[in-house]
This record gives sequence, structure tokens and C-alpha cells, in this order.
Amino acid sequence: MPQDYAAVLDLWHNSGPGVQVCRSDDIAEIEKKLTHDPDLFLVAEADGQIIGTVLGGFDGRRGLIYHLAVAAEYRKTGLGGALMAEIETRLRQKGCLKAYLLVTNSNEEVLPFYEKRGWEEMHLHLLGKKLAD
Repeated sequence: MPQDYAAVLDLWHNSGPGVQVCRSDDIAEIEKKLTHDPDLFLVAEADGQIIGTVLGGFDGRRGLIYHLAVAAEYRKTGLGGALMAEIETRLRQKGCLKAYLLVTNSNEEVLPFYEKRGWEEMHLHLLGKKLAD
């Protein structure tokens, strides 16, 4: 960052319905995130190109996984699983006992990927509120 931001954003925009890019993904917001726990933003490269990302967060109690994305030509190669395994390891090393991730309703075909890795569906209501425009 910031030299990789454009390539990361392009990957997120082109990864399908699973990654929803919004205002909190602009460069200033990502830079704020990186001041908190930069070790939880993983980027995979091949031949100088960014081919995968996963962004994690830890608030001192719970972890959250954001934006697991793998370039189409590298899917089903184990890269997504490797990124998830590494982010989980890093969260555990920080003392995280439980983590969450969100899957949009338009991306339910990815559920078996996460379930294979031990993630379980939670039945709850998710509420959100914009605190700034």
C-alpha cells in the first residue's frame, strides 16, 4: 500500500458477487485499517500480479474476515484455502478465540468452501447502520 491499492481494488471489483466494494474500501479507509493490524491484510502475487487477498480484523475479542478474493484463473488451486488458513493462524496468534465472516445472499455457492474449513452457518439477524456519509 498504497502502490498496490489499484490492483487490489481491481481484484475486488472483478471477483464476483462475494466482494462488495463500498466507501470503507477507499484508500484512506484501508490505510486506517493498516495502522491497526497490518499483519491481517494478506496479498498473494504471481509474476508481479496480485492474484489473491484476504483482509482480517481483530478488535481484541473477536475476529472478522473481509474480502477473500482470488483471481478467476487461480481459483480451485488451493490459494483461497491457503489465504484462509494463514489469516486464521494470525488471528489465533493474536489471542482470537472466535471469528466471523459474512457471505452475501448472492454468493451462497461459496458456503461449501467455508464449511469444508470448519466455518458454521449462524442463524441471526445482521443489522447495520451508516455512521457517516
